[in-house]
Amino acid sequence: MFGIAPATKGRLLVATPPLDDPNFDRAVIYILEHHNDGAVGVVINRPSDEALDEPLDRWIDLQTAPSSIFDGGPVEDSALIALAHAKSGTGHDENLTPIVGDIVSADLTADPAIVAAAVDRVRVFRGYAGWARDSSKAKSMPAPGWCSTPRPATCSAPNPMNYGGMCSAASPADSPGSPTPRTTSA
Repeated sequence: MFGIAPATKGRLLVATPPLDDPNFDRAVIYILEHHNDGAVGVVINRPSDEALDEPLDRWIDLQTAPSSIFDGGPVEDSALIALAHAKSGTGHDENLTPIVGDIVSADLTADPAIVAAAVDRVRVFRGYAGWARDSSKAKSMPAPGWCSTPRPATCSAPNPMNYGGMCSAASPADSPGSPTPRTTSA
């Protein structure tokens, strides 16, 4: 994943079973950031029974079904990351950080009534998966048992257990800059 390997930002990493690490067995990870020092992503196929509590419950109307918090990964489980689908024609918005194509990271400290003008689907993740050259800084990914989508993916919803229903390959032209995803401590 480092060195000469192609960047995986905006792509899916799919664990091919079986993996011994329960954090990653059968996981589908959407890569939010990837550079020479490491990568950050969220597991997109693990909904939890946890709902958004106050004051974040204001975001429930924007959440894609199922409107629960997803288990985004084993790193920093107090961090919440919101990914959203930007509406067509959305210009610059200080509450949104572009990821790839129409996928943005939404600032959960912002007023969702304002953000709703720019996005139409939101999914919230608790924690994330991270990999670094120094594996003591993040949960390292096992080498075997992973495959990557050949092109960036766009995540747009319905069935979280079927990643094919959530994400599809997107054109490489849909890949804007590389900002860092926003996180909020719960």
